[in-house]
Amino acid sequence: MKAGTGIVHDGNLNYDSQTDSKMVQGFQFWINLPAKNKAEKPAHLAIQANEVPKKQLPNNTGWIKVIVGNYEDLNSKIPNYSEQFLYHIHLDAGKVFSLNLANKIEAASFLTTQNAIVNDTELQEGELVEFDRNAGEIEIKNTTQIVIDILLFGGEEYREPVVAEGPFVMNSQEEIVQAYQDFYAGKYDKINLLNKE
Repeated sequence: MKAGTGIVHDGNLNYDSQTDSKMVQGFQFWINLPAKNKAEKPAHLAIQANEVPKKQLPNNTGWIKVIVGNYEDLNSKIPNYSEQFLYHIHLDAGKVFSLNLANKIEAASFLTTQNAIVNDTELQEGELVEFDRNAGEIEIKNTTQIVIDILLFGGEEYREPVVAEGPFVMNSQEEIVQAYQDFYAGKYDKINLLNKE
């Protein structure tokens, strides 16, 4: 979803009706648009799971999905307004995966399900790890007997001023004031709720 000049959305999640569980795991990533793109028309792109680029890793290590950005020959359908990436890495038991990042790329990882060893440091499930901005290798080791899932994400440094208030992220306080005025004037559209009786 690209907010652009204004979009109203409902972020409710539905559980997977094809399983016995009503547990939902979800992640929201909000990416600040560059100033030149903030006034563009809002947009929404629905991408199904089978449309997310995915490939097997070498030596039966696991697989990688490219949600944002690109990796080798994989390219996400989600538009990129700067150099950014979001990977879902599924690493089999006892396997190792590594990749190289360019200089000045901000990167972090989130361990979603199990502990892992990242750059020779054991990290716990649910831990967020931020890497330095120097070029180099990120190595992930799965020393468990089950598969693990890791989110690896980042991109180039954002150098424009950021002013956030409520649901709005702009580049100045004046733009925040204008965003609120536009919202209350109905310029961001509305959600039509069905009247249930």
